[in-house]
Amino acid sequence: MSTRAPKNPSVPETAPGAAAPSVASCHHCGSPCGTTRLSRDERDFCCQGCVAVFEILKAGGMEDLYRMGGTDGVRGGNPGPADRFDFLDVPEVRERIVDFSDARQTRVSFRVPAIHCTACIWLLENLFRLRSGIGQSRVNFLRREVSITFETPSIRLSEVVSLMASLGYEPDLKSSDLDAKPASGISRRLWLQLGVAGFAFGNSMLFAIAAYLGLDSVHGPAFRAMTGKIQLVLALPVLLYSALGYWQAAWNGLRARAAVIEIPIAAGLLAIFGQSAYEVITGRGDGYFDSMAGLLFFLLCGQVFQRKSYDRLAFDRDYRSFFPLAVTRRGVAGEERVALSQLAVGDTLVLRHGELVPADARLVRGEALIDYAFVTGESQPVTRGVGDLIHAGGRQAAGLIEVATVKPVSQSYLTSLWNQDAFRKDRGEGIDRITNAYSRRFTWIILAIAVASALGWIAAGDASRGFKAFTSVLIVACPCALALAAPFTLGTAQRVLGRVGVYLKNPHVAEILARVDTVVFDKTGTLTTPGGARVEWEGTTLSDDDAARLAAVARASTHPLSVRIASWLSARPGVRPAVSESVTAFREVPGRGVAAEVDGQTVALGSASWMAQNGAGIPAGVNGPADGATVMASVEGSVLGRFRVSGGVRADVDRLPAGLAGSHRIALLSGDHDGERARFRGLLGEQAELRFGQGPQDKLDFVRARQERGETVLMVGDGLNDAGALRQADVGAAVVEEVGAFSPASDIILAADMVPRLPGILAFARRSVALVRAGFLLSGLYNLVGLAIAAAGLLSPIVCAVLMPLSSITVVAFACLATRHAGRALRPGTHSTESRP
Repeated sequence: MSTRAPKNPSVPETAPGAAAPSVASCHHCGSPCGTTRLSRDERDFCCQGCVAVFEILKAGGMEDLYRMGGTDGVRGGNPGPADRFDFLDVPEVRERIVDFSDARQTRVSFRVPAIHCTACIWLLENLFRLRSGIGQSRVNFLRREVSITFETPSIRLSEVVSLMASLGYEPDLKSSDLDAKPASGISRRLWLQLGVAGFAFGNSMLFAIAAYLGLDSVHGPAFRAMTGKIQLVLALPVLLYSALGYWQAAWNGLRARAAVIEIPIAAGLLAIFGQSAYEVITGRGDGYFDSMAGLLFFLLCGQVFQRKSYDRLAFDRDYRSFFPLAVTRRGVAGEERVALSQLAVGDTLVLRHGELVPADARLVRGEALIDYAFVTGESQPVTRGVGDLIHAGGRQAAGLIEVATVKPVSQSYLTSLWNQDAFRKDRGEGIDRITNAYSRRFTWIILAIAVASALGWIAAGDASRGFKAFTSVLIVACPCALALAAPFTLGTAQRVLGRVGVYLKNPHVAEILARVDTVVFDKTGTLTTPGGARVEWEGTTLSDDDAARLAAVARASTHPLSVRIASWLSARPGVRPAVSESVTAFREVPGRGVAAEVDGQTVALGSASWMAQNGAGIPAGVNGPADGATVMASVEGSVLGRFRVSGGVRADVDRLPAGLAGSHRIALLSGDHDGERARFRGLLGEQAELRFGQGPQDKLDFVRARQERGETVLMVGDGLNDAGALRQADVGAAVVEEVGAFSPASDIILAADMVPRLPGILAFARRSVALVRAGFLLSGLYNLVGLAIAAAGLLSPIVCAVLMPLSSITVVAFACLATRHAGRALRPGTHSTESRP
């Protein structure tokens, strides 16, 4: 479908090829119209493509984009023939491109090289206003990617791409790159701009050095005038090409009435060039062209450094260290747990209830009930049969299944799901607010100081120093160092924690973690470990067939008690391996139990109250108090007995009270009976609040009540029964033995062996936030000292150009090195029992 709007016959139009009375700039893209000019609504356009985009935006009520200056440099696209993108609707091609699709909605991600400013982001995130059927769209600016969700019945994939192309944002659709991770890095244009500035800087210095050393008098005024004009010629491409990004950003900022840092930089460049050109043309001097070229050279070097730093900061590109998902792969030698980085297309994966599908795959065996709430934000499980495609991000909501992968793992897609709006918590981010407020006022303050410095020196009779002070103030001031302090410090903290088994959803979780004053623990699977637990059977003698059926049901669940019971039963002699086809109608009630049909018989494992609710009679001999957790087992509605799972407290859990005492409140919430109250009272101390018999809703209500009292709550649970509490808490940490099962509502995935080291983790988070503030202080001191010296006229513009990126380098180096040093206490073999920084 073509999205080009029809011409408006009522508006006069200059025919293509007609001579325009004057050279005008295109209202849409800003390019010169030249000798060909098209007109719409008393506005000039350079081509029919820009006219079409203007009419689309106007019809969609999006003319605000032009006030933002966001279309400069982006010419209107020409979608070409109406069927140009129809190949995208071919099932084989569509399947390779889309991230997710069902009968209701489709999600797709594209790399869009034309994205270059905030207005591009605004336009692409408002596509829904231009075409019905398009829902949410999100832009990742650093990766130049956009993720779009649209209604499957209302609009085709080809129509979405055609709309983007008509707006000048055609996606990169190279067939060889469809399954590959898009390359990122520094653009070719930036390298060319840097090269031009460096060439002009070096050659200008060759001419200027003679004047600096007093050697120009040897050749006389003719030589001096000639070198000045040569430097003027060398400076022109620097001004017009190397500085192009600064001119565009400053112009966009002025049109949008936004105070961006490029405004004072552009003003400084213009002042240096104007003063230098005046001196050379009038013969009064050599000017400062070498300083201007050097200024641009060092500024662009700072851009290269900053972009390389942000590339390093894109943690989602290294999913082996950031996104810790592991899965069970079935091979010739049997089943094995492997990391995502080891998966290949065609691998057979074994997924249990609650586990995530890591890559697009086809169902090979079992009964699949896939919940795509992780992808769509809505929990509406769908049934899939053998041979059906299951998209990455789906969660198995039934029993054990086997799937064969048909696409490579997309690490950026999985991490984007974890950070999507459906699981975002509305918590204030104080550091961001401080940074944004400072940056908004910074530009106007700098402009005021520059003008005041210039006027002050001119009034004192030293116009030369006034000009020097004006340009130096504009160049030396830099909010970049402050803007980089938080992302690099918290980002480094995220990586440091990831290396020891503490995986944060995003860097800002560390900031909230630093404010935690209440820690709430789940018991089973959090403070206790299935691996160290002792399992005992009480009841009638289990036959091998019944033991195999119970093992098959327990094996399909990821609950810590189910995992331990399945392991214990499978180790019994005579118990045949579970077969996934024999387990049907699987269901799990969080905090209650699991049930399924195995070989035509109903088998259940769960609490005594849940069994009673389902009409199962419980023998008196197996319903009394017992140490540890108890799990009833029934076959065909008849309770055969119960499993007693006891022991297995994690090593070093007794360190928690000492580490958290005095600075944090401690609470324990457990769904088990209070038979182990005395034991955990001794472990957690007299000040800890212990509550037993707590269901999922009880835990959520407890967390909410603490928040209403003004407390900042960290909930530490197994991520399954505690999903609601994890979602409600200010910070939710899902403890995992095997990192294949976790809650998307959690903010942290915590390796089980790191639970006893929680005091050190909290202390590290506080140290990281303290380092952010130290970075703010360092940046503030730099600007205060630099501005004072520059306003006094004691710094040349080229020295300021060196100092400006140097300040960013200093802050980034401080943030990374200091945070890594602070994280040394978290390394294996070290123990932290002190939570205070």
